[in-house]
Amino acid sequence: MSFEVERLTNIEVRENPNILTCDDIERILPHRQPMLMIDRIVDYEPLKWAVGEKLMSRNDPVFAGHFPAYPVFPGVLSLEAIAQCGACALLTSPDFKGKMPMFGSVKNARFKSQVRPGDVLTIKTVLTNMKANVGLAEGAAYVGDRLAVKCSFSFVIV
Repeated sequence: MSFEVERLTNIEVRENPNILTCDDIERILPHRQPMLMIDRIVDYEPLKWAVGEKLMSRNDPVFAGHFPAYPVFPGVLSLEAIAQCGACALLTSPDFKGKMPMFGSVKNARFKSQVRPGDVLTIKTVLTNMKANVGLAEGAAYVGDRLAVKCSFSFVIV
């Protein structure tokens, strides 16, 4: 699976977006704090793509230990945010309501810049292929216009 960041940069929030609040996300995703990595979905198209946000608060417990003198959001949690954003696009479809997608693999993960307290992480995920209960996706997370992380991944729906 080749990764095309251009496919993600072409996703823009529409004039009349589909929005999911934090309460909506908790009704869709099985994740809860401290593992819920999406604060809101600012637009999505079921079974196709989603754009989400994670607000980086200094009060987030992860910053207490990563790292106390120089807090940085762990890159692996950025990958989880990308996957959860894609799960919102998947699970908003009636065909997958109540299901649980799980990572199958992560490929081509590249960590480009740090994510720190005070940042707003904008996450874009595209579902690129689905066959039965297995899917492929690509995603990236940005702070402003700065690419923080990108990856491609597979998932299995259980």
